[in-house]
Order: sequence, then C-alpha cells, then structure tokens
Amino acid sequence: MKSFSSEIESNHLVEVNWADRWQVYQRLKELDIPCSCTANQPLKVEIGTPVTAVQLWSVIRRLTASRQDQIWTLEYCWKIANNSSNF
Repeated sequence: MKSFSSEIESNHLVEVNWADRWQVYQRLKELDIPCSCTANQPLKVEIGTPVTAVQLWSVIRRLTASRQDQIWTLEYCWKIANNSSNF
C-alpha cells in the first residue's frame, strides 16, 4: 500500500502570457520560490508545498483577473474578516 505524502511534484512548466511572464518570474523570486525564465521558453516553477502552489496561483491571478474580479475578492475578504471579528 502506498503511503500518503503531502509533497507535490516539484517541477512544472507554467503557461503564462509572454507579456506577463517576466512580472510573474520577478514576483516568484521575491517570494523565494525557485523558478527559471529563459528566452523563448516557458516559465519553470518548482512547487514543493501546497503553500507554494497557492502563492503561484495568487501571483498569476493578480495579472490575469479583471479589475472588477479583484475588487470583488477584496471586498469579500474584508466582509469575512469583519464578520469573524464579531464572534
């Protein structure tokens, strides 16, 4: 029987719009997420934990979500934070 592991496969090619690729790469570097970005190649990201996967998703979403979607998400988070402080 295979044992359960919380580790995720480590190397992934990430399809990112060529115009946004450099911004994603720079932000991932700021977050200390191992990645590489060479000319005319897809962005490669090492995803070793679930937290890293969520951070990658968040960075890409920041560049791809519409302004209205980002506003809605922020308002929703504030609503949740304010409701949870009433308990």
